[in-house]
Amino acid sequence: MMALPGGHHLDSVPLPGQRLHLMQVDSVQRWMEDLKLMTECECMCVLQAKPISLEEDAQGDLILAGGPGPRDPLQLLLRRGWVISTELRRIGQKLAQDRWARVHSMSVRLTCHARSMVSEYSAVSRNSSQEMSQIEKLVMEKCSELSAVTERCLQVENEHVLKSMKACVSETLSTLGEHFGQLLELALTREVQALVRKIDNSDNIYTTESTTGNLFSLTQEGAPLCRIIAKEGGVVALFKVCRQDSFRCLYPQALRTLASICCVEEGVHQLEKGIGLLLRPDPRRTEPAEGTQKPRRAGDAEADFWELSNQVSGKRAENSYGRVGKTWHVLMTTVVVAGLSGYLESVPVTQSKLGVDGVLCLADILTDDSHSEATRAEAAAVVAQVTSPHLPFTQHLTSFLESMEEIVTALVKLCQEASSGEVFLLASAALANITFFDTMACDMLLQLNAIRILLEACSDKQRVDTPYTRDQIVTILANMSVLEQCASDIIQENGVQLIMGMLSEKPRSGTPAEVAACERVQQKAAVTLARLSRDPDVAREAVRLSCMSRLIELCRSPTERNSSDAVLVACLAALRRLAGVCPEGLQDSDFQQLVQPRLVDSFLLCSNMEESFV
Repeated sequence: MMALPGGHHLDSVPLPGQRLHLMQVDSVQRWMEDLKLMTECECMCVLQAKPISLEEDAQGDLILAGGPGPRDPLQLLLRRGWVISTELRRIGQKLAQDRWARVHSMSVRLTCHARSMVSEYSAVSRNSSQEMSQIEKLVMEKCSELSAVTERCLQVENEHVLKSMKACVSETLSTLGEHFGQLLELALTREVQALVRKIDNSDNIYTTESTTGNLFSLTQEGAPLCRIIAKEGGVVALFKVCRQDSFRCLYPQALRTLASICCVEEGVHQLEKGIGLLLRPDPRRTEPAEGTQKPRRAGDAEADFWELSNQVSGKRAENSYGRVGKTWHVLMTTVVVAGLSGYLESVPVTQSKLGVDGVLCLADILTDDSHSEATRAEAAAVVAQVTSPHLPFTQHLTSFLESMEEIVTALVKLCQEASSGEVFLLASAALANITFFDTMACDMLLQLNAIRILLEACSDKQRVDTPYTRDQIVTILANMSVLEQCASDIIQENGVQLIMGMLSEKPRSGTPAEVAACERVQQKAAVTLARLSRDPDVAREAVRLSCMSRLIELCRSPTERNSSDAVLVACLAALRRLAGVCPEGLQDSDFQQLVQPRLVDSFLLCSNMEESFV
């Protein structure tokens, strides 16, 4: 190998042909190859200086990596608020464990986060109010007080003194959380007001689209922010968008945001009252007649069955709510809920600048075929939200009754013409909730041949392909089954066979949500069968299709019903109803264990029964 001056070798000098080859190599590929031999000293020093901690507390320093832009005050508030609330929660945990060193270090870090939030928000926001400045001062004073008292605790060894100081630290921490919640509340309210005002005053489609998108993103942060949006006139502004023809392409987005806001009581109240009070009377609307029946849930048969079923379902619902509550508590409620308690006041009517009735607007959109299917589907989603039987305040939405016939008719038509499973799901969910909302809806559905339309849709995989959709269908059938004429329509459309199939609903993915949906389908299918079996023709058809065998299997095998007590109760009720019409379809052991005893005794027997593999 020939050496050249300077210690270079001849082999290292590229020949002309090699140069051409190097030029043809992709530049990114060359950079990736060279990157293996490169180091950046500054990055290496930073990595070496960072402590490797097994504590989850270290995550707090990484949350704001790649933080919001300099002109994004809302995201700044949300991200900083999440970090500070998480730090407060962790400090409380360490305080309970008497880990004073960790409590002090986290208190210092909390002070830094709070100071950063105050300074950063002041830099990007408009002139702050005197009230906000006062609360900012209180927050920083409490942060300094917390750091000082935790530092003193590090120097105390007497357990009795530490115990008294621990109470002082706990009180300071609680007061700090309240002050921070108030500060975050004021800042978020200010930003929401700006968004709502921007939507309300904008004539530009791009500005309105962007602002509505920001408002929708806020609704996904949880119920407290939905309450703020509702209180500050967000429902009014969004319905104003839905009344302007120039914004037709934005209707789906505005309606989707409305559905999210109406998950809280303030949103529903503003939809009904905060909008309609400033209206001139609409000629299509009439006052409810005297003696109008109060809304109630359809179907109150089988008192003993429902009493036991409600007890079982209530416990499960309570557990489910507990999980949701804990999740929200981890993220924001530590400090935000304390500060948002003032938002439970009634919505001021002066927010309503536009003569738009929310329910009437939804009815107009649903009944207008010139609107796109996506727009009508989102309007159906709003209807489903404001009529949800799981929200107690929706049962008092009396103005909905005045437009119910138009809305029900439009929803049935949307189910019939739906081009996708999502559209059908939204429309059928709205119908299912309306059947809980008032008993008149079931009569309307019967007159509109809804049973035929729903049962035909079950054979269309494009529209009905998930247990969530079948859950809505069987809910409608269960509530309609209290009507005597419903039985003949279901027999005519081979509905008993469909109900039999729903008793065998199985999850595909095994996710908790899908498993729960399958349980609801099985339970409601059994309820529907129990109610319809008052008609001897339905009972005989069910026996012919071996429904009794499937019900017995669900009662005796916990695996088949996913160990659901609610499904067990419903199946026992249905089996007893069928046995009363066709007792010859039962074996003696099944009759003695599942039919002859009291319902509660059979339930206890089956719920404690181990699955038999014999």
